Amino acid sequence: MCNRRMTIATSPSTFAHDPSGACAANSVVVGSAALSFADVIAVSRHNARVTLDPASLTQVAATRTIIDGLAADTEPHYGISTGFGALATTFITPDRRAQLQASLVRSHAAGSGPEVEREVVRALMLLRLSTLMTGRTGVRPTTAETYAAVLNAQITPVVHEYGSLGCSGDLAPLAHCALVVMGEGRARDAAGALVEGGDALHPAGITPVVLAEKEGLALINGTDGMLGMLVLALDDLARLLVTADIAAAMSVEALLGTDAVFAADLQQLRPQLGQADSAANLRRLLHGSGLLASHAGPEDTSVQDAYSLRCAPQVHGAARDTVAHAALIASRELASAIDNPVVTVDGRVMSNGNFHGAPLGYVLDFLAIASADVASMSERRTDRHLDASRSKGLPPFLAHEVGVDSGLMIAQYTAAGIVSELKRLAAPASVDSIPSSAMQEDHVSMGWHAARKLRRSLDGLGRVLAIEIMTAARSLDLRAPLIPAAATGAVRDLVRTVTPGPGHDRFLSPEIEGVVHLVASGAVRDAAGADLA
Repeated sequence: MCNRRMTIATSPSTFAHDPSGACAANSVVVGSAALSFADVIAVSRHNARVTLDPASLTQVAATRTIIDGLAADTEPHYGISTGFGALATTFITPDRRAQLQASLVRSHAAGSGPEVEREVVRALMLLRLSTLMTGRTGVRPTTAETYAAVLNAQITPVVHEYGSLGCSGDLAPLAHCALVVMGEGRARDAAGALVEGGDALHPAGITPVVLAEKEGLALINGTDGMLGMLVLALDDLARLLVTADIAAAMSVEALLGTDAVFAADLQQLRPQLGQADSAANLRRLLHGSGLLASHAGPEDTSVQDAYSLRCAPQVHGAARDTVAHAALIASRELASAIDNPVVTVDGRVMSNGNFHGAPLGYVLDFLAIASADVASMSERRTDRHLDASRSKGLPPFLAHEVGVDSGLMIAQYTAAGIVSELKRLAAPASVDSIPSSAMQEDHVSMGWHAARKLRRSLDGLGRVLAIEIMTAARSLDLRAPLIPAAATGAVRDLVRTVTPGPGHDRFLSPEIEGVVHLVASGAVRDAAGADLA
C-alpha cells in the first residue's frame, strides 16, 4: 500500500541551520514515506547519497505486475497500449510499445534556453524517484534503481530554462532527465564536463534503461521541478528573512532609532506569528546597544521612526507567514504520488488531474510578492542612511570628503534597480494559461515559470540586503565612539573582512559582491549569533 507520511512545516525555522554549511545527512532513504525538506536539500545541494527502501521496491515490483497484465489485454488502456494526450484513442500494438515510450520521452525533451542549475535538476530527479518508489506509477524496480544510480554518480542531465507549462506537470524538464537515463541526451558528469548521455552512464557502470509500457509517462508526469524549486526557495528564505531582521536592526541602530516599538507586549496586541518572531529577533539583536542608549533620554526630540524602521516586524513577519503557508503546501506535495494514469491502492489504473501545478504555482508567486516587498523596505532603509536630512547627523551619502567623494550613492542606485526588477517579477505567472495539445490541455498552471522567476527574485533580495548591511556597517563606523550591540557589532566586523571602513571612494562593485557572498553563505546570520527565529 501507499502509506506516504506527511510532515507539515509551519515556519522558516523548519529548515535546521548547520553553521558549518555541511550536509548533516550522508544518505537519504527513498521509499513509500514522504521525503522531508531536509532530505531534498541534502541530495540537491550537498550530494547526499540515495538509498532505496527494500520494502518499497517490493511494492514497486508488485504494482508492475498489474501493468504487465493490462499490457497483455486486448482492450486499450491509456498510457499502456495507447498513444498520449490528444492521441489517447490510438491503439498501439505490443511490438511498437517500446518505441512508443522512447518516442514519448524524445519528443517531450524539447527544452530551450540556458541550462537549469544543477541543484534544481537533482531536486526534480529525486522527487520523481520518490514518486516512483510509492508503487503507484507502475514502473519496474530497475528503472527506479537507475534513477538512484544516476543521482549517486552525480550525473546531471541537461535541462533547459524553457519547455514546461506546469501541466501535465514539468514534462520537458523531466523528459530531459529520462532521456539521459535511456543513455541519450546530454548531461554533466561528476566533474561538470558536458557529455552525451550514454557517455555519462558508461564510466559509472550504469546500464541505460529500455522503457517498457507505461514507464515513459511515469517518468515525465509530475510537478517535481516546481516542487524542487519551492523547497530550495524555502531553504533560502529561512536564511534571508533572518538576514533581513539583522539588516533592519543595524539600520535602526545606526540611524538612532528606537527599539521600544519592538516590545513583546506591543506585538501581542496583534498576534501574527511571523511578526512576533521578527520582533523578537530585533530585540535580541539590539540588546545592549550603546547607540540606542545614547539617545534614549528626554533630549531625543524624535517621536516616531519612519515606517521602514518601525514596521520591519510587520513586513518581515508577513513574509514569514507566507513562507509558513508555502511550506504547508510543499509538505503536502512531498506526500503525494503524482502520475497520470496512476495505479490506485486497490489495483485500478485511473486517469486523473493531480499533475496540475496550481497549488505550487500560487505559493511560488506569493513568495515572489513577499520577496519584492521585503527588498523594497530594505532599499528604503539604505536610502535613509545616505540622505543627510534624514540620517541624524551622518555625512551626505556617507562620503569621506563631501563634494569630492560620492560615498555609497550609487550602491543605492544598484539596490533600487534590483527592487524595480523584483516588482516586475512579483507579477504572477499562475494567472496565465496558454492551451496546448490540440486543446486537450486547455488550462495550464505556468508553475515552472513561477518557480524560475522566484529564484531570480531571491537572488535579488539577497543583494539588496547585502547593500543595506554594507551601508549600515559604514554608518555604525561613523557613529564612533558610540558602541553598537554585540550582535550587530559582530556583523559589522564580519563586513570589514571583505570591505574596508569609511574612506575615500574606491572600486565598489567587488565590495558589494563580497557582502553578497557573506549573505548567501549564511555567514551574516552566523555572525549575529544563535536564537534567531
